[in-house]
Amino acid sequence: MMSNRRFLLLGCTGAALCAQPASAQLPESGIDLPDAAPAAAPLARGGLSEIIVTARKREESVQTVPVAVTAISQEVIQNRDITSVEKIAAIAPQFNVGRASNGSGAQLTLRGIGSSATSIGIEQSVAVVVDGAYYGQGRVINEGFFDLQRVEVLKGPQALFFGKNATAGVISITTSDPGPEAEFMLTGGYEFKADQYTIEGFASSPITDSIGLRLAARYYKMNGGYYTNLAEPFDYTFSDISDLLAGGDGDPLILTARPAEREAPGEEEFITRATMKFEPTDTLTFTLKGNYNWNSVNNNSWNYAAFACGREDGLSQLTGQPCREDFVTYQNNLPDGLGGRVPFARDDGSLYNRYESASGTLNTVYDGEYIQVTSVTNYQWVNNRWTCACDFQSSPASNWATENSSWTAWSEELRFLTQLDGPLNAMIGGLYQNTKRKFEQYAVLANLYNSQAPEEYTFLASAKTSETEGETFAIFGQVTYALTPTLEIAGGARYTDETKDSFFVQPYVNPGLATIFRPGDEPLGFITASQQFQDVSPEATITWQAGDALLVYGAYKTAYKSGGFSNGGINSRFSDDPFGDLTFQPETAEGFEIGVKSTVLNNQLRLNVIAFTYDYSDLQVDFFNSPIFAFQTLTADARSRGVEAEFEYAPYAVQGLNVYGSVNYTEANYTSFDEAPCYAGQTVAQGCVQLSPIAARQNLTGTQLSVAPDWTGNLGVSFDRDISDRFRAGFNVDARYSGDYLASGFGNPLSRQDSYVTLDAGLRFGAADDNWVIKVIGKNLTNQFYVTGVVDGPSTGSGTGTPDGVFADQLGFGSLPRTVRVEVTKRF
Repeated sequence: MMSNRRFLLLGCTGAALCAQPASAQLPESGIDLPDAAPAAAPLARGGLSEIIVTARKREESVQTVPVAVTAISQEVIQNRDITSVEKIAAIAPQFNVGRASNGSGAQLTLRGIGSSATSIGIEQSVAVVVDGAYYGQGRVINEGFFDLQRVEVLKGPQALFFGKNATAGVISITTSDPGPEAEFMLTGGYEFKADQYTIEGFASSPITDSIGLRLAARYYKMNGGYYTNLAEPFDYTFSDISDLLAGGDGDPLILTARPAEREAPGEEEFITRATMKFEPTDTLTFTLKGNYNWNSVNNNSWNYAAFACGREDGLSQLTGQPCREDFVTYQNNLPDGLGGRVPFARDDGSLYNRYESASGTLNTVYDGEYIQVTSVTNYQWVNNRWTCACDFQSSPASNWATENSSWTAWSEELRFLTQLDGPLNAMIGGLYQNTKRKFEQYAVLANLYNSQAPEEYTFLASAKTSETEGETFAIFGQVTYALTPTLEIAGGARYTDETKDSFFVQPYVNPGLATIFRPGDEPLGFITASQQFQDVSPEATITWQAGDALLVYGAYKTAYKSGGFSNGGINSRFSDDPFGDLTFQPETAEGFEIGVKSTVLNNQLRLNVIAFTYDYSDLQVDFFNSPIFAFQTLTADARSRGVEAEFEYAPYAVQGLNVYGSVNYTEANYTSFDEAPCYAGQTVAQGCVQLSPIAARQNLTGTQLSVAPDWTGNLGVSFDRDISDRFRAGFNVDARYSGDYLASGFGNPLSRQDSYVTLDAGLRFGAADDNWVIKVIGKNLTNQFYVTGVVDGPSTGSGTGTPDGVFADQLGFGSLPRTVRVEVTKRF
């Protein structure tokens, strides 16, 4: 593995899918950049081509914007099949995505900073923005993306331009618009591992001189999957709590829990988008987009693998099967007969996840001689429902749950940007957002039923429901001033005022569990919260055009992430502060970065180096306290600092050749977390102090954050060239390296993920005019299993805070295995 690291470091490699400018100007500053290449077209001569980004909510060259950004071009998106947030992470070395079954649905981590997946109420520290509108919910991981124009990974705090909940960075996705000419495309694909068929296409055409329309759709269906479920049937014995309390034997009821689908996820998805672009004048543009996404899988926790066991014999405390780093799991459906008797369960009791969303976005741009006015109006609706084997590895003592949650939001952002010839320019804007989350969940556990309960509650251990309504108002602005023709300073801030009104209640608790879960009709059983947060996030940047195609910048940045309410928590009777368990404070960031961006060798070589250090206060960390059956959102202080270097080389001498890469060092640790909870089974010798039978603490100050490798990098080469006047061929090979890291946010050594390298490759052959093309796309060709998040196995681990603890099983959010996809594209 050290040889792999040296290979990547010597290459000084990275996600250098960013192309370079031939000639550009710093907007609003009047700073002229010298020509970096001859006038001949780059594609004809080789050399770097230009990619435009919107890292400051206006179009700029990636090499002239004072932001750490990795831009992924449309060509790379198509050649590497980038169709989800997870697939973005596969080519961006410092970005990791953990797919979770419940809670927020995902753990997005950038530069070692991320939000744990266990709470649906926590919004991600890595914000996802689509066509200028914020999609911050973790369940955006279920959203499919296609027909894209570009993707930008903005690293570090981005509050000024992207608002709250961008403390770690932003994934900005821009979909394609109608063009000036009629275009029609159809693609068919087949992936061998999952036996997946895909068809997608678009039709784009001018309707009038000022109106263009683009219709796009994508459908795919897996007949197989990525993970194998090795579970076997078992008998699940229910006891009637009413009969037990009356002195009876519990009237045992034995039902069979049959294995879930053997091959998972068996995914099916349909996505469609309609775009209308209206340009009534040369200065005014309206772009309206409507999106619909439907996605279904046959197991919502299909990628949970028991990769490390707490027992010395290496067997899972849940299943008795060996723990192993492999693409396997052990999960069973609801016991027979419960499908129609548990809300939101399918009639046959099978595991599933169904995600559905719809959205509409109107972008309005007035681009006048002296001022640019932009408006982004967005409405979004998301519904997610599932049945979960919620021990994630099933056994005769398992539990199951169902959930139905929905999210609606609408927002309006308006901004004004001056475009004056003088040295002084300004931007000012405002944002209003209204949100609502509805949540309900139903659990089957502890082998109990209640014959005296209403029918919908007969087999439930508990039911819980929660709701949060939010309202956000923000004002932001920036002033830029060119001190000299080559030196610009900029300063601005965002003021945010936010309110959230929430409630949480457990309307039903099985009497046998009333000593654990607090029913809603008792004191402290109905929890309400009216929260208000205010924040000012300033930012300052200095940019120096130091020479021919050489940019140097320094930035001071701050950011803010919402406090809020853990809608999916638990009101535990062992806790005397359920309000404190369910509410949490905002997360803030503050720090600096400096960067050098250069384009040399007559526009053939790009070299960029960025150093950063950011401190995080009240970093939101979610923890399941199993002794008291409570989810608790805790806060800690942390720091992320490091150095990133990237390059891209596109020689004129070899037309169509690109060699690119990066090497990144990041140190992301807790700086203050001296009252952190112990991980399950942590002993006194390992630093756990038992405060009471239900409370144990450790000091995590200085400990590595979750999914925060010190070293990451990648190295790639692509080559595309006409081989005759009729045909073109190409290939790419891309390696991605990650150093080792803790998958747990609580210092559990058993959760350590070893360093790894993944390898992707692609082959292309088609018409020289791109009329048709055949592609073979391979991902994770090394078939590397790794985890990008972890949970303790429920009910595993023991002896926490004693001399003889036993670690909990570590259930990781596993990666995708080796996949090979063949696709054919035809343009008309």
